[in-house]
Amino acid sequence: MIKEQFENEMKLEFTSKSSNEAFARIAVAAFVSQLDPTIEELADIKTAVSEAVTNSIIHGYENKQGIVKICGKLKDNKIILEISDSGKGIENIDVAKEPLYTTKPNLERSGMGFTIMESFMDKVEVESIVDVGTKVTMEKTIKKEDLLDEEELKITTKE
Repeated sequence: MIKEQFENEMKLEFTSKSSNEAFARIAVAAFVSQLDPTIEELADIKTAVSEAVTNSIIHGYENKQGIVKICGKLKDNKIILEISDSGKGIENIDVAKEPLYTTKPNLERSGMGFTIMESFMDKVEVESIVDVGTKVTMEKTIKKEDLLDEEELKITTKE
């Protein structure tokens, strides 16, 4: 099997403590900054990472301690992030992805985690096995400012 080539890769592991959610956001933001994202693109990625990491901590491990892993890959102008845990897993991914669905209403969880991830990233895939863990893979293409300007020029010259 040929391994896919990426321009850069990073791996990060940390204990499933709520205080590490901010660390994960900042680490991923620093990594993706190589692609020169806009402030909005960076905020989108940080928010999606925050949701995925929080899901691992709150739902995957519940009141137990475990390890959350983040693997980041850069290819062309795209960031690919895999956030995984070895927690309790998700019984029904389709139900879990429904807006407002939460298994923790007593913790004032909104049930919007997957919806937020899907709205801020270009692609979100969830794989989970009960009692084994969950992996969320997210992708976002960073649209370069100069490329956007070229597209706008094409549109205005056609009119």
